[in-house]
Amino acid sequence: MFSHIFVGVSDFQCALAFYQPVLGALGIEARFLDASRPWAGWQSQPDPRPLFLIGRPYDQQPHHPGNGQMVAFLAADRAAVRDAYAVAMANGGVSEGAPGLRPEYHEHYYGAYFRDPDGNKLCVACHLAES
Repeated sequence: MFSHIFVGVSDFQCALAFYQPVLGALGIEARFLDASRPWAGWQSQPDPRPLFLIGRPYDQQPHHPGNGQMVAFLAADRAAVRDAYAVAMANGGVSEGAPGLRPEYHEHYYGAYFRDPDGNKLCVACHLAES
């Protein structure tokens, strides 16, 4: 469905220091890093798309997080949700909802919500029953 998702950031090095460990906790591999542009991308597995990208906004204007916009990453299990959330909190993230069941979405929805250092809202979710 998606080719890529791009999230604007204001301080690339700060954002990189946040996203590298969070995406690493989810097992999402880096595809490229170009600090001169600046931007970086991570790829899906086993296919190379969709990509998740961070960088300076294309129009070179200051970044502003959107209200009502969120990027949600799929976690393999509930432990991965907890791990990614802990890594996010340890690397400058701000909690928007600790890991837990969200039965208002569906019976097995287990997610965590947080903001990156630029205020972009993110989610890590697992849709499987705990085994």
